[in-house]
Amino acid sequence: MWADSKAARVAWALVTVLAFVIGVVLLVVGLAVSIALHELGHLAPAKRFGVRVGQYMIGFGPTLWSRRIGETEYGFKALPLGGFISMAGMYPPSRAEGRAAGGFFATMVQDARAANDDTIAADDEGRAFYQLPVWKRIVVMLGGPAMNLLLAIVILTIVMSGIGVQTATTTVAAVSECVLPSDATQTECSDADPASPAAAGGIRPGDVLVSVNGMPVSTFAEASMIIQASPDQALPIVVERDGREVALEVTPMLAEREVLDADGDVTVAEVGFVGMTAAVDYVREPLWSGAQSAFDRTGQIAAIMWQLPARVYETAVDMVTGVERDPNGPLSIVGAGRLAGEVAAVDAPVLNRAAAILELLAGLNLALFVFNLIPLLPLDGGHVVVALWDGIKRAWAKLFRRPPPKPVDATKLVPVTFVVVIALIVMGGVLILADIVNPVQLFG
Repeated sequence: MWADSKAARVAWALVTVLAFVIGVVLLVVGLAVSIALHELGHLAPAKRFGVRVGQYMIGFGPTLWSRRIGETEYGFKALPLGGFISMAGMYPPSRAEGRAAGGFFATMVQDARAANDDTIAADDEGRAFYQLPVWKRIVVMLGGPAMNLLLAIVILTIVMSGIGVQTATTTVAAVSECVLPSDATQTECSDADPASPAAAGGIRPGDVLVSVNGMPVSTFAEASMIIQASPDQALPIVVERDGREVALEVTPMLAEREVLDADGDVTVAEVGFVGMTAAVDYVREPLWSGAQSAFDRTGQIAAIMWQLPARVYETAVDMVTGVERDPNGPLSIVGAGRLAGEVAAVDAPVLNRAAAILELLAGLNLALFVFNLIPLLPLDGGHVVVALWDGIKRAWAKLFRRPPPKPVDATKLVPVTFVVVIALIVMGGVLILADIVNPVQLFG
């Protein structure tokens, strides 16, 4: 008997570990697909506008596999931390003026110009990125983030309109026999405990609430609001039972119970209480719910991104002091993978776990969308700003009938780009370390 119990525990532990690994793998694959689609969002319009694209790569570092199709090399690299496409002439070619003297940043500018010149072939006249009209350059650069937003909308639509949102229905799942104080430790009723109003009023498990106090109800939340607002008042309740409607009367008693306040926080308040719980089921939302949820979450993520340095600093302080982290704070890919593993390993229906992982992947895509719109090089938003500045200069010159200005030389911004990259590496490193040492706890 003991051996069987031990074998069962070992088997359950192995199943849990396997589920954790599957969750991590699913998220990594989903993230790889997200990155691939992001780069495809740049690639498709670039090719459509005639730009020569030399490479389409997922990952960074040494190339693991590649294949050339036409003039573009497609492949995977060793570090799956992003991706890129290599377009001819991201910036105008440098003038033949020799190598300028200077310090570290001047050398970086020269190297960036040389690398950019190498992408422009002799027969690329009219096919370089910098030669595109401003609006086409913006379309190319926004194509990547737009793909992440679109993918997030699709995923959330699948979750909310395909799988459905877990909602408390109007079907009664259970009825309490008695009323116990909110701070009671006992789990069974005694003769001294009063019968619950629901039991006294004749409500049974399986009943479907039709109306409460004359008001039709379509959700359990609607019924709860009426009941909580009516302590010590006799309420007529109509339920559907065995295919027919049954009229009952229930008098909610005044009791301390946990309720949600206007800010969505759980508080203890004295409200009307009858002692019944609802059956939970998946309720499919309208098709537009996925897009609406995506835009709502985008606003929340943008607020976090706006405060990213401060939020990362808070995360570092929490890591050092051992304080529990804010579950709504920033995460690294390590933290996201860990959460996906924990969700996959939790003891819950498979559909619940699948929906949670899909929502996590949608959140990552929305984060990629917002992050890449930050108006700093080397992010997509930085390239959009460069294109807009170029367009403003051209429009200004045209307005005052001046000769067209030279294209904006964004290689001059390489020092700023270098600082941004270093800052991103430092913040990413802090988040990865925090996700290992002091991970976000969702399940206690």
